[in-house]
Amino acid sequence: MSTSTTSEPRAASQPTQPVKRAGMSSQARWLLVILLAPALFFLLAFVVYPIGYSIIRSLYSRSGDDFVGLGNYVKVFTDPQTFTAFKNNLIWVLVAPAVCTILGLVFAVLMEKIRWATAFKLIIFMPMAISMLAAGIIFRSVFQQNPDIGMANAAIVTVKQAFGSASHYPDARARTGDDFAFEQAGGAGGEVTSTTEFSPGDVAYLPMVGVRPDDIPDDATPAEEAASDGAGVAGTVWLDFVPGGKGETGKIDAGKPGMAGLTVEGTTASGEKITATTDEAGRFLLETEEPVTVSLPADNFESGAKGIDFLGPDLITPVTILSYVWIWAGFAMVMIASGLAAVDRSLMEAARTDGANEWQVFRHITVPQLMPVLTVVIVTLMINVLKIFDLVYVIPPGSSSNAADVLATRMWTVSFGGGNDQGLGSALAIILLVLVLPFMILNIRNFRKGGQA
Repeated sequence: MSTSTTSEPRAASQPTQPVKRAGMSSQARWLLVILLAPALFFLLAFVVYPIGYSIIRSLYSRSGDDFVGLGNYVKVFTDPQTFTAFKNNLIWVLVAPAVCTILGLVFAVLMEKIRWATAFKLIIFMPMAISMLAAGIIFRSVFQQNPDIGMANAAIVTVKQAFGSASHYPDARARTGDDFAFEQAGGAGGEVTSTTEFSPGDVAYLPMVGVRPDDIPDDATPAEEAASDGAGVAGTVWLDFVPGGKGETGKIDAGKPGMAGLTVEGTTASGEKITATTDEAGRFLLETEEPVTVSLPADNFESGAKGIDFLGPDLITPVTILSYVWIWAGFAMVMIASGLAAVDRSLMEAARTDGANEWQVFRHITVPQLMPVLTVVIVTLMINVLKIFDLVYVIPPGSSSNAADVLATRMWTVSFGGGNDQGLGSALAIILLVLVLPFMILNIRNFRKGGQA
């Protein structure tokens, strides 16, 4: 007799029991409370409480005694200066993050193309090590209108002087009267014109006064008598003044410098103009065979090349944004470079193999893969510029502070900078918080997705 045995799987005969998770012990709970309590305290004390108090304070008057409801918010949107702050904040949000991100992208891509990438990164990122306050002082000095102080205007004035008129004598005056053959239109700084015509072989003498010592070169050559050989009208232009009152008025004496680099014009009866320039001794020669009226154009008496008023109301916001870009372009470069390191190189090589040029590879392969990183960078910078304060407070001089105002500086001004209206300042703070919140939420959502598009 044969026997047969059948075995059934244990899994079928014995149903599985749900796994019970061990709960957190009371000791672990207390440890968690102890570790989180300091952070929770600081969060409540320095974030939640100030926000709540600002909301309540924004509903009260300047003194804090009278409830005004939304009156402060109405005042915010009807105040012209606050409107200027809103406008400047909009310019900041649209321009500064975009420029920083574009420059950071360009620099990050260049890192892979140049040999001295480390040194280049150090130079670009170095401004991040400087405080906003120090950076503001640097840029305020660099863009001073006085070319003796501001480096930017020193370069501009140097270029202007290199390609413009070599000499200027602002507000110089000609000696006029019966003893002199010249008159000046409009007084100091006007055109100097002879009262009579000069014939070939004549010599014209133009004594000038009213020239500041700073406008006379230290190495100025003493004036010399001009001589004509009959081929034209000669003359001398000189500063008719000697310190200490020495010398004779209207005469070329020792110690009187010639005025070099002046443009001299001779006009004939038919209207033809002959031009000459005074030499180091102030002499000139108008080559003409006809009698001429001699004149010194008013251009000779204008101020020399001037610097641009970078810190004036018209240009103060672009200059301040430039200082921000100088600081934060390095941050954008480092962030984008880290994302560039994770880019799939095989896609780039495949595109090149298919005949794509470098611009096409950059536009259609590199940038789309970097889009999550670019989003994080630009949103982070938007949050940063919405509450920008330091640079806008430090760089503008007093005459331009209103033109450069943003919401953060406006909030400080109305609250503590002389306005003493903390109700209105609190309303501005809440509005600024509301403007920042959407960008913060967008960044948090992007972080939770792990930077994936």
